[in-house]
Amino acid sequence: MERPNTISTDASWEEWSSFFGQGADRAQLPHVTIANALEVPAVLDAVTFLSRTLAALPLHAFRDTEDTTEKVDGDLQMLLNEAPNEEWSSFALRQYFWQQVFTGGRGLAWIERRGVKPVAIWPLDPTRTSVRRQGGRKIYRCGNVEYPATDVIDVPFALKANQLDAYGPIHMGRKAIGLAIAMNDFAAGFFVGGGIPPLALEGPLPSGVDAFKRALADIRRAIDLAKRAGESFFGLPPGHKLTPVGADPAKGQMTEARLFQIQEIARLFGLPPVFLQDLSKGTFSNTEQQDLQLVKHLVGQWAKALEDELNLKLFGQRRRSRKVKHNLDGIQRGDFKSRTEGLARAIQTGQITPNEARALENRPPLPNGDVLYIQGATVPLGEQPAPIGHNGGPALNDDEEVDADKQAA
Repeated sequence: MERPNTISTDASWEEWSSFFGQGADRAQLPHVTIANALEVPAVLDAVTFLSRTLAALPLHAFRDTEDTTEKVDGDLQMLLNEAPNEEWSSFALRQYFWQQVFTGGRGLAWIERRGVKPVAIWPLDPTRTSVRRQGGRKIYRCGNVEYPATDVIDVPFALKANQLDAYGPIHMGRKAIGLAIAMNDFAAGFFVGGGIPPLALEGPLPSGVDAFKRALADIRRAIDLAKRAGESFFGLPPGHKLTPVGADPAKGQMTEARLFQIQEIARLFGLPPVFLQDLSKGTFSNTEQQDLQLVKHLVGQWAKALEDELNLKLFGQRRRSRKVKHNLDGIQRGDFKSRTEGLARAIQTGQITPNEARALENRPPLPNGDVLYIQGATVPLGEQPAPIGHNGGPALNDDEEVDADKQAA
């Protein structure tokens, strides 16, 4: 209470520690920014993998009719799946969009309209865009231009309580990422030094600063000469010895710790570890299950977030006849045998036509391939066809069979 300065209730733990005079002498983790976080291979892999995967999903527009839902072609389809504007391809714009979500925590794009018709979609730089409310309405300001919320596609990683600002995964996981950076720096320093840990010289030391510096220079020179000559030892003055100072990487389990940081970063993005090239606990079966988990619990959810945002901003709150939807069939493909067996069963049970199955495999349609088929052995109860007897007529019971044979004789 005697401190003249104040602190906010939403301050970080480091700010509270500094406020109470604690932790000032503790070793600090490296400062984490988006730029140096992407220098960590696991973070770079997570961001690029998710952004490319989501950008590669086919994105189509559909219109509901009385009986069915049909795919819409034309200008809207071009904006969504081909070229959203004259400078960006659909893949490039969506990859940039998702990169901003998985780094800074927010992806933004502006819908250019001619009247009410969308004619282009342009990416916005989230680092130059602020969000505020004016008269109860959400306004986006990028540079000197303001955009209403109805014209801005906005997908945040996680919204803050004020419903305007967003949490970013790199900022929220800065300690885990900072620890990975620190281990990278330690490993680099260790191996750049020839694998020799910091050493302390013990023994009778010369008096005077200059003499001490000359002694250290002699020891350093002897180590360097031994390294260049490929020798495993070097000489020291009598009565002196070198003692390692600091942690041995092997005893500090640095390899295990760096592997654990990959798993921590995978948790940060919700990714199964196998997609960050961590196969330490991967098997044939659980790797396939992680592939299913990726689609069901990660890619499908983010795809739904963008679909809902596009549907709201492109078509309005109450225009339900049109919708935008990703096609996840490609990413859900299994091995060739499982895929063909699944398609064959879908055709035999009347779920899809042969041409629809061929389209899923990027094969051209065939004549008479738009008919639904079902196996003849599957019929409603009570409508089974009468069994055929041995003489080609209806099946008879035992007595009727005997009489029929006598008559034939």
